[in-house]
Amino acid sequence: MGGSAGGDGREAMTGLLIRVRDHGDREAFGNLFRFFAPRVKSYLARLGASAPEADELAQDVMVTVWQKAASFDERQAAASTWIFTIARNRRIDLIRRQRKPELDANDPLFQPEAEPSPDAVAIAGAREARLREAMKALPQEQRQLLQEAFFAGRSHRDIARDSNIPLGTVKSRLRLAFQRLKSALDGEV
Repeated sequence: MGGSAGGDGREAMTGLLIRVRDHGDREAFGNLFRFFAPRVKSYLARLGASAPEADELAQDVMVTVWQKAASFDERQAAASTWIFTIARNRRIDLIRRQRKPELDANDPLFQPEAEPSPDAVAIAGAREARLREAMKALPQEQRQLLQEAFFAGRSHRDIARDSNIPLGTVKSRLRLAFQRLKSALDGEV
């Protein structure tokens, strides 16, 4: 095997890859490896991979050549084109992994919220009971609008249209309802 893959060398490399593809020929793969591994490593270094990255990626590329040889089609590309495409794709994958940091399982954002203390549960229960009582004390039309807007999630415009009430009236009734609820709940911790 000469030092060049041009002309007859290119055909020879393609022939070796066909032998690997068709017969699992280890000797042919060894020749491909000796020829392409240093060239792939150099190519990856030119693409910006550090020496250790280029070495590891070149090894990975050559393993992929062995594993994926069955998908090589000499009508689509020469062996060198196919192998260097694998190398380029591996480099792109490495860059993507480096740009996307690993998730830290200990990050507080990924930790479940602590269970509320019994005091907090009791306070929340008492506050909810006061809110329910304050809502019962609202005039029916204000209570109905609050239920539709906040519990049913309907827009003010839809409520106005379906109730045949002007939009401004819906908004002012809701504002009054909030003021009454706030007054009823003021002084609460």
